[in-house]
Amino acid sequence: MEEGLKIQSLVIYPIKSCRGISVPQATVTHTGFQWDRYWLVVNYKGRAYTQRVEPTLALVESELPKEAFLEDWEPTNDSLLVIRAPGMSPLKIPLTRPSSVAEGVSMWEWSGSAFDEGEEAAKWFSDYLGKQSRLVRFNKDTETRPSPPEFAAGYSTTFMDMFPFLVASQGSLDHLNTLLPEPVPINRFRPNILVDNCDPFGEDLWDEIKINDLVFQGVRLCSRCKVMII
Repeated sequence: MEEGLKIQSLVIYPIKSCRGISVPQATVTHTGFQWDRYWLVVNYKGRAYTQRVEPTLALVESELPKEAFLEDWEPTNDSLLVIRAPGMSPLKIPLTRPSSVAEGVSMWEWSGSAFDEGEEAAKWFSDYLGKQSRLVRFNKDTETRPSPPEFAAGYSTTFMDMFPFLVASQGSLDHLNTLLPEPVPINRFRPNILVDNCDPFGEDLWDEIKINDLVFQGVRLCSRCKVMII
């Protein structure tokens, strides 16, 4: 690993396929950063919506309490996830454990149960998307969603596509932008960890990434899906 590397930004995406939050610090868990892809918008059958079929999800913003990114923080009755989108009033979701459970939730190869965030959230997303929708939260207590065992045996995720973390570099983005007629920002690629001060595409060769006392294994390159990020 090259010397002089530094973390330029950390990003968490609370709701799958919606906008991310740049944070000064994040708690690492077995399934990724705390709060990353904990929520998912689903259709009336419980099937996941993503930007591939609902590109306006790219305009949905999430806000968590600043203290939510501190280690060992626990939500209180006043702790809220606040969701905003164009033309919509803010939606406030309590961060305490929901009482309702939705069965038959599915995303890609996985299916199981999840917490249901209730009728107000369902109406908000139904109105925004113009079709019957619900908002669900991953239930870590009862559900496990394994990463592909041929790459990361023994690891699991919440509502990410495959793996707990995605790493990208500023050098790679800068090089790509020299080839494009108009530059693109890093949010087109939705990384969790953006690294600076390395050669373009150097991260493609990293088998091991050490950040302080944490060691991450580079298990596979990401074939970034084609989605619309605004």
